[in-house]
Amino acid sequence: MDKTFATCAEALADIADGSSVAIAGFGVGHSYPNSLVLGLRDQGARNLRIVANSMGAGGDFRPQILVQNDQVSSLVLSFSARPGLPSPEQIKIEAGEIGLEIVPQGILVDRLRAAGAGFAAFYSPVTVGTPLQHGKEVRNFGGRDFVLEHALPVDVALIRGYRADPFGNVEFRGSSAHFHASFAKAARLAIVEVEEIVEAGAIPPERVGLPGIFVSRVVKTTAKYPPPKGSMGRRAAESNREYFGKPALSRSAMARQVAEMLPDDAYVNLGSGLPTLVAGHARGKTIILHAENGALGYDLVDDPAMIDVDFFDAAGNFIKLRPGGAVFDSVVSFEVARSGKLSAIVLGAYQVSERGDLANWALPGQVGGGIGGAMDLAASGSRLIVLMEHSDSKGRPKLVAQCNYPLTAPACVDVVVTDLAVLERVDGRFTVTAMVEGFSQEEIRSITPMDVGFADHIRSIPVDSQ
Repeated sequence: MDKTFATCAEALADIADGSSVAIAGFGVGHSYPNSLVLGLRDQGARNLRIVANSMGAGGDFRPQILVQNDQVSSLVLSFSARPGLPSPEQIKIEAGEIGLEIVPQGILVDRLRAAGAGFAAFYSPVTVGTPLQHGKEVRNFGGRDFVLEHALPVDVALIRGYRADPFGNVEFRGSSAHFHASFAKAARLAIVEVEEIVEAGAIPPERVGLPGIFVSRVVKTTAKYPPPKGSMGRRAAESNREYFGKPALSRSAMARQVAEMLPDDAYVNLGSGLPTLVAGHARGKTIILHAENGALGYDLVDDPAMIDVDFFDAAGNFIKLRPGGAVFDSVVSFEVARSGKLSAIVLGAYQVSERGDLANWALPGQVGGGIGGAMDLAASGSRLIVLMEHSDSKGRPKLVAQCNYPLTAPACVDVVVTDLAVLERVDGRFTVTAMVEGFSQEEIRSITPMDVGFADHIRSIPVDSQ
């Protein structure tokens, strides 16, 4: 048996117009099958339905080049838009030129996993109480609502691995396994590109991350591009805002407040954006960080000389595993995310309501957005800490009586840390338990248009607490 093909062009030659194509890859540019994506562009198949976590960003070799080449008619994505980062696909989606189904990241993985396992559908607590529940069957099990999600089979999957043999057995490295195996299993035709094709038996059986029975064709990577250097569009950690003419906490100081809340030996998931700064303040503590792409027990890498491009977190930052750390695929990672076994989850937000509703994935009236793993995490029942500025860049409150942004999950937020205060949910009501020095209760109340209490003893946070 020999599943190897000499070129991407040969491996992609029979992909037909109108095919559904799943393309694995993470974030704006990590571990995409770049050679196969470029090959599919050159092959020219049209009217494609692309299934992916996102279409990538910032390069002429990401899946979004298929949109730019007018080869795509519809998309199934977890991310269609990123704040401050307009994309070709979002422009066409908003113009009505291509269709979009937006899906939480963990549900996307499990819909493809279900297809590969021969299941028609499954029930999930994710999306309950959100716009994504609309039109779907809901059933109650054990006093809790669950939404019916259908399996998502595809015609073709394009994936990337580290090594493969002629039998199609694939080995992955680091935290780069994520979607690849699930996408391949859901496909009628799975094509993998790898850095190295080795003889049968060269990959130890226990290191085979995807058995060859799920792989149709193997090609060697020809288009090698460096991944982006960390996450994109981040404001400076030391930047801060002013309220009433007085300085608030910097972003770094806000993150430190969260890090100090986390007990030793806690399992913690950090969302993208501002929450990623918490990792820098967790060094020296025995906090065990979890990343949705499939890593547990890691630290960020600051020294460029120490970067291994196959090790990264869900925000795109390069990481190194601590002793006792582990890597795994997205199926296992979202079992962790939804299991309730995480000690704490830290997410950013557009808005939080007085009943603890979270809105952090889309703007009002926006078509699509960026869900990522937030809906899965928020549905887990784990302690949820929101880290955000008290007001947005236009001075509008982010703590509100009722969210007017699309919900991520209802009544899920336990703690809010802002650049002015810490609010903890006690007996169904948010209560201010800490305030930045120099600000009064009246000032905090005046820019917090929701029912909020103040503790009898409020901790003072120094404004220079970096």
